[in-house]
Amino acid sequence: MLIKPAQSVDIIFKEDIMEKIGFIGLGIMGRPMAKNLIKAGYKLVVYDKFAKLDDVVALGAEGADSNKELAGKSDIIITMLPNSPHVQEAVCGADGILEGVKSSAIVVDMSSIAPAVSQEVGAALKAKGVAFLDAPVSGGEPKAIDGTLAIMVGGDRAVFDKVKPILEKMGSSVTLVGDIGSGNVTKLANQIIVALNIAAVSEAFVLATKAGVDPQSVFDAIKGGLAGSTVMNAKVPMILDGNFKPGFRIELHIKDLQNALDTAHTLGVPIPLTASVMETLQALKNHGYAAHDHSAIVKFYEKLAQIEVRK
Repeated sequence: MLIKPAQSVDIIFKEDIMEKIGFIGLGIMGRPMAKNLIKAGYKLVVYDKFAKLDDVVALGAEGADSNKELAGKSDIIITMLPNSPHVQEAVCGADGILEGVKSSAIVVDMSSIAPAVSQEVGAALKAKGVAFLDAPVSGGEPKAIDGTLAIMVGGDRAVFDKVKPILEKMGSSVTLVGDIGSGNVTKLANQIIVALNIAAVSEAFVLATKAGVDPQSVFDAIKGGLAGSTVMNAKVPMILDGNFKPGFRIELHIKDLQNALDTAHTLGVPIPLTASVMETLQALKNHGYAAHDHSAIVKFYEKLAQIEVRK
């Protein structure tokens, strides 16, 4: 099976282990997350292979020139990167975390990646006596900015308890869900539900609009009933305004659903609805919508029905 119980990591935590945090990955999500840690009073060392560090350094963070350098200066290392290969490179690659990390450190990967890769990275770090948690997040850029992300964590309870206060500065919900890899399994479940929910909302609102019913009225009528959801409340106003500025890009949801499909196939679990929405997302990407918010799933149905769902 893909997800197996992880062996407990025996670590003696120093009293000052949270003195300095290394943060790798200052993209749409990582940048506001790092800023929230600085605002909370933590000392940060930051690094990003591609993005500028200026605004984060201006807030008091120390810039590093490599993952290795950052690791050597940090007691806790957080990574927030696009996908599995980026995390593997940051940890195990040339000038990577493994080359500079202290044996007393904790690495927390908050990227959304394949669960099997989380386990591989965790094993590589454990071989050097370094603790590891996989802790992907949900909530998109708005919740990253206001520090109310949902954080789902896999790993050892003692390690989790040690870093939970840090995670709580970035999220309003921080939950240990199981062993290493379980955090990303939970994130895949989340992403399946979100994608299918947006698709269902899109189908329903395109139908209502085509039938001549005001979509705002439909939203007002059903949002408080059984069909109501956090996804509907977040995405329908965007659809009605024609606002597809990304909080979470279609291309990133494609990445997550690919990880879900790969994991499901490894485990022998059919997920046909996920496969269907994946094809919808791929079609939208091919039509130039890869960088749009995933609420743009509605555009697929609008094109088929030749109607737009707008106020």
